Amino acid sequence: MYKLWIANKNYSSWSLRPWVLLKTLQIPFEENLCFFENGKSSHEKFSRFSPTGLVPCLVDGQQTVWDSLAICEYVAEEFPQVWPTDKIARAWARSASAEMHSGFTALRQQCAMNVTMQSPIETISRELQADLNRIQQLWQDGLDAFGGPWLAGSKFTAVDAFFAPVAFRIRSYQLPVNDTANLWVQRVISLPAMQEWYQASLQEPPITH
Repeated sequence: MYKLWIANKNYSSWSLRPWVLLKTLQIPFEENLCFFENGKSSHEKFSRFSPTGLVPCLVDGQQTVWDSLAICEYVAEEFPQVWPTDKIARAWARSASAEMHSGFTALRQQCAMNVTMQSPIETISRELQADLNRIQQLWQDGLDAFGGPWLAGSKFTAVDAFFAPVAFRIRSYQLPVNDTANLWVQRVISLPAMQEWYQASLQEPPITH
């Protein structure tokens, strides 16, 4: 069985991606939760199981896979439902996931994931608005091209998992997005796996700096 190492559910957007994917697709795994260190780097502690000292990290027997995108691709070799079955949808989903993986810097920096927080952002910077515009366009493109209700078609796949932390961010900061985007956000947050993640995050101790 896969062993998935993650950090605090309240804060770790990177951990959420493979976790919600495995949970929603009902792929068996063992959760290993290792909290961030209060007021200092967690690198040394995480290095006990992760070669980069970062999370998430997947252990499958003797094989260790780090980085959320690499984990999804590794799992997809055994469970192809990780990605859409249609070649065109699969190519789009991979591209959109990679864009989320490497981009949207303003959103990450200005709206750090805090699942349990409700704090409307007062000022939307130009950079943040550009990220929100791109996200809305990207979601609309996927929904239009593949018919929804998920981003790459009728089934939840890795591309939905990659944008799941954005759903929490939009809710926490009450970010202004259109009705189509809000509907997708509500759909994702309503998933049993996302509700489980949220309820667990409520029980976690806060990080102090």
